Amino acid sequence: MAVLTQRSVTRTLFSMALPMLAGTFAMNAYQLTDAWFVSRLGTLPLAAMGFVYPVVILLTFVAGGLGVGVTTLASHAMGRHDYRDAARLVSHGVTLTVSTSVALSIIGYLSIDWIFARLGADAATMPLIRQFMRIWFLGALTMSLPMMGNGILISCGDSKAASRFMVLGALLNVALNPILIFGYLGLPPMGIAGSALATVLAQAVSTTWLLYLLGRKHHLLAFAGWRLRDYLVSFRRIVGFAIPSVLSMMLMPISAAVITRILSGCGPEAVAATGAAQRIEMFAFVIPMALGMSLTPFVSQNFGAGRVDRVRQARKTATWFALGYGAVVAVLFVAGAPVMASLFTDDPKVAATLVSYIRIISFGYGMMEVHRYCGFFLTGMHKPISATALNAIRVLVLLIPLSYLGSYLWGVMGVFSGRLVTDVIVGCIGIVWVARTLKSVPSTAAACAPLTASIAVDASDPQKGPAQVAVFDDGSH
Repeated sequence: MAVLTQRSVTRTLFSMALPMLAGTFAMNAYQLTDAWFVSRLGTLPLAAMGFVYPVVILLTFVAGGLGVGVTTLASHAMGRHDYRDAARLVSHGVTLTVSTSVALSIIGYLSIDWIFARLGADAATMPLIRQFMRIWFLGALTMSLPMMGNGILISCGDSKAASRFMVLGALLNVALNPILIFGYLGLPPMGIAGSALATVLAQAVSTTWLLYLLGRKHHLLAFAGWRLRDYLVSFRRIVGFAIPSVLSMMLMPISAAVITRILSGCGPEAVAATGAAQRIEMFAFVIPMALGMSLTPFVSQNFGAGRVDRVRQARKTATWFALGYGAVVAVLFVAGAPVMASLFTDDPKVAATLVSYIRIISFGYGMMEVHRYCGFFLTGMHKPISATALNAIRVLVLLIPLSYLGSYLWGVMGVFSGRLVTDVIVGCIGIVWVARTLKSVPSTAAACAPLTASIAVDASDPQKGPAQVAVFDDGSH
């Protein structure tokens, strides 16, 4: 039953978003927790965390992109009651995620000095970066599987379990950080390495619980009996869905890496302040992120049902919510910036830079969320390439060039101003792009008109017979 096409648009959107709050909060808690406890060690360790941030986020998004592919395909299989195919995709998706994580971890572990030298790390911060990243790379596998499994549990209707295992990991991380960093309970102090180990151990517990839920509760893990050809077919299907998502998400850590490189020329204080501020602002997006996670399924279901009028109403509701929420957060952040800075550093220069970051960039939060929502709308209307193009405009056409220009003209404040201008412009572009896309679709027409259905035989299992496959107008499936 198309439950997302029945109730009022506003009620449907926010009733979907509310249960996701705990999960989105937990997702963001890892980075903020690590940064806060490491900040107790001083400016250099906090600067090291600033260098670490873009690399960690980059690998997280690679895992998340694979998760989008697995979740999308497995959900489609469940929808047509083909649970054998769903189990095949989840099992093979776990295998692909593990293989990819191991490969990236080995490459990253052997390239730590090369990677962070390119990001501008100096001789003072590099030893601290090595301490953190060696442990993090060894445990990266425990990070990648929860990123994939969360969406699958939601597809199974087990959103409570998805939220619980995410919250459990975040709480364990909070508990383990001070114990391992400062050496409580008789353990030796590990410093910044303790923060990495706390994250790895917390995520290992979450991963164990996830595998239990997928295997024992939902019977979606079945590794026996598959041929190599079966795996290769599944990998191709997953990667075909994952690539647009990975490319889109990778633009964010790439831009973060470039901005870190620009800021490194302004001294470790600028990197430390920006790294801490980025973790603070992550919490500004927890509530709108929860709504954003509901937009793509809402838009896609109503678009398929021909209820383009509901998609238009959802766009208005989401846009006004993003702008209103962004305005409130901007006021709160401007007023509370000094208090926020005092929680992360005692260094006056770092604190002053952090306050400037918050007071400049927070005025663009509303338009940044508008841009993000526009990407979800384009994806829901079967325009994933358009969504990726919108992100590319933000990062490659606006953010990076304006940050370089701002740095050249006004130093650190210029970099922050470049980010603000970027968020405002790209939000406006997104509004126009989505409006034009919606305008091209008649209000009462079947939104599936631009789609052509074809019948394809599942090559991995000739005994199953034909399966319905939708081929979208942009070439996606």
